[in-house]
Amino acid sequence: MLNQIKGLHHMTSIASDAVENNAFFTQALGLRRVKKTVNFDAPDVYHLYYGDEVGNPGSVMTYFPFQDAAKGRRGTGEVGETVFSVPTGSLPYWADRLGAAAEGVQSVDHFGEKRLTFRTSDGEGFAVAEVTDDNRDGWTGNGIDADHAIRGFHGATMRLQDTGAMAELLQFMGYDKVETRGNVTRFAVAEGTGANTIDLEELKSTPHASQGAGSVHHIAFAVENRAAQLEVRKALLDTGYQVTPVIDRDYFWAIYFRTPGGVLFEVATNEPGFDRDEDRAHLGEGLKLPTQHERLRPFLEQHLQPLGN
Repeated sequence: MLNQIKGLHHMTSIASDAVENNAFFTQALGLRRVKKTVNFDAPDVYHLYYGDEVGNPGSVMTYFPFQDAAKGRRGTGEVGETVFSVPTGSLPYWADRLGAAAEGVQSVDHFGEKRLTFRTSDGEGFAVAEVTDDNRDGWTGNGIDADHAIRGFHGATMRLQDTGAMAELLQFMGYDKVETRGNVTRFAVAEGTGANTIDLEELKSTPHASQGAGSVHHIAFAVENRAAQLEVRKALLDTGYQVTPVIDRDYFWAIYFRTPGGVLFEVATNEPGFDRDEDRAHLGEGLKLPTQHERLRPFLEQHLQPLGN
């Protein structure tokens, strides 16, 4: 069993409009845009990062906003819900705030946690959950005070036709099985980033999802450094997984592999971080381009939608 995985690092999804996406995450959810860059493989499309003050691992939601992309179809073989951690007692505040900005807001109890579930205009599933033992500081720079601010992820729910193989993989990655309620089983990793839970929802007769706007592209798990990442990569290869070489993503190094249930996993390093090319006071303000796309800057600065603050 691995011991290098430290919970979630980030989540990456697809959106249909960059301006709307930026407004929802910075204004409605109050997160900080910590990086404005482009998709490595499609540089005419933004890659936007939202998180806490410095984009700590376990706090960062990232997006590829393909303009006017068709909505994905919900189903199995995907991350169906991403869950943010908020302070105890803050759900009434979030009910008011989300009621004006999100769709399908509902109050639920999940493994004894009070939650509000909601959807973006693209149909992506989210929740805010009251978590009592989360000591992380939320970002308050966008007008939400510390008593209510999102502190990062709490976890995520994967929807699968059969959870058996995924459960084995998570346990191999260092997650412990915590509890099963109905068709949902919770797993957690100790001493992680704070984004420490994964729930597996088994939906045997539900068709597979089809990716599009509102779909999670991949879920990324955190390791401290490149040495730990190489250890994880070797262990996965030895177990039979097809794992990519290490890829430099400018703000972390990444490896990817497809899981038995169809979900794309990434293992990302906590180093070097989002302040490697911007002062912390000005994260996410300038357009930062990968070296290979710097020659495209004049075109991209004209082509990409202005986002505002």
